[in-house]
Amino acid sequence: MFIQTETTPNPLTLKFIPGVTVLGEATAFYTSREAAAGTPLALALFDIKGVNAIFLGSDFITVTRDESLSFEILKPALLTAIMEYFVTHKEVASQAKQTAASGDETEIEKQIKELIDARVRPAVAMDGGDIIYHSFENGIVKLEMHGSCSGCPSSTATLKNGIENMLRHYIPEVLAVEAVA
Repeated sequence: MFIQTETTPNPLTLKFIPGVTVLGEATAFYTSREAAAGTPLALALFDIKGVNAIFLGSDFITVTRDESLSFEILKPALLTAIMEYFVTHKEVASQAKQTAASGDETEIEKQIKELIDARVRPAVAMDGGDIIYHSFENGIVKLEMHGSCSGCPSSTATLKNGIENMLRHYIPEVLAVEAVA
């Protein structure tokens, strides 16, 4: 098995591409070992000292490291854990967070989600992250930043200059975009 790695715009994250499906249509973002219960791959990665967060995407894994350690030190252990996992397991997670459509969405919320899913999520996935719709209230769209997007120095610029401008262009009711934890 050959696992490719890619840098991301966030200097604290590294994207791993194992060449197999990780979660398919689902995504999962874990910021602690406790949150990753039921996800053996994430648990194996959290066993490595210096791992702060794990994002599992369709066909990639993004690992966020502690500032005190470099990926030069962490990368061999991370590659080994990922390779061992895929050699011995078929399924990545028994619990994966998927975005589910709510039956009581307004037309504006449906349009926002459609634009995010079609235009934003594929672009940020290329950088090892994900942006999930959270809510729309009083003209403010709230989004969750996952993977390399979480804590990225350029995430504010992405939200304001990219996503907010695009949403305001297509949906005049949108006044601003904010990130939520």
